[in-house]
Amino acid sequence: MEQPWQVVSLDFFSGLPTTTSGHDAILVVINKFSKVGHFIPTHTTARTKATAQLFVCYIISQHGIPTTLISDRDPKFTRKFWKELVSLLGTKLAMSSAYHPQTDGQIERLNQIVKQSSPC
Repeated sequence: MEQPWQVVSLDFFSGLPTTTSGHDAILVVINKFSKVGHFIPTHTTARTKATAQLFVCYIISQHGIPTTLISDRDPKFTRKFWKELVSLLGTKLAMSSAYHPQTDGQIERLNQIVKQSSPC
């Protein structure tokens, strides 16, 4: 039986105005079981290692290691570092198909809500 935070979706929401702390993107992580999301401020220029560190800091430290990660083919999620992280954690990485947002509709829908709610 699936438990909360076993299966999570990851995506980047970018093109935002830069905040006073210099962030211009959000790493969105959604728990597929409960639909609860984390919105982690980041930078569009964040490297793969920094992205993985954010994931460990905000998700793994609070919820444990998921069994499956679902992401699009953003370079931050397809680089060697992610593959090594996945291997070390014993996690399965499921990549959604390019140009098929319906593969992971929950996170794409949440991105649309964030976009509509944004003042800019």
